[in-house]
Amino acid sequence: MKIMVSACLAGENCKYNGGNNRNEKVIRLMAEHEVITVCPEQMGGLPTPRVPSEIRNGVVTAKDGRIVDDAFRAGAAKCLEIALRERPELVVLQSRSPSCGMNQRYDGSFSGKLVNAPGVTAQLLLENGFRCVDVEDLE
Repeated sequence: MKIMVSACLAGENCKYNGGNNRNEKVIRLMAEHEVITVCPEQMGGLPTPRVPSEIRNGVVTAKDGRIVDDAFRAGAAKCLEIALRERPELVVLQSRSPSCGMNQRYDGSFSGKLVNAPGVTAQLLLENGFRCVDVEDLE
């Protein structure tokens, strides 16, 4: 099976703080399946590390007030382009991210409050018919 995963879950240091979200379930999937890793933020041109961002009123905004929506949406579009070309049967995404969050993401107040809504990449992949799951929902 071909699977696309958030690169941070595969142990790549692409998270906003320069770290990763290495996940042992994802590592096991990588040993058994063909895996494509993507980091929408990096693919959209943002550096690592970078100022944390959240979606506020539909616009991705960095904690320092800069609007970074264009970079997030460009990265999402590049992920979609890869998904359309590679046709993964499953996409595993990082929880609560403004890009990859599936079930929830932070509300834009930088207070830790969550809302039940996907991030920009998750939403774009879902709208285009890809089977996406939150890493926390992997069995």
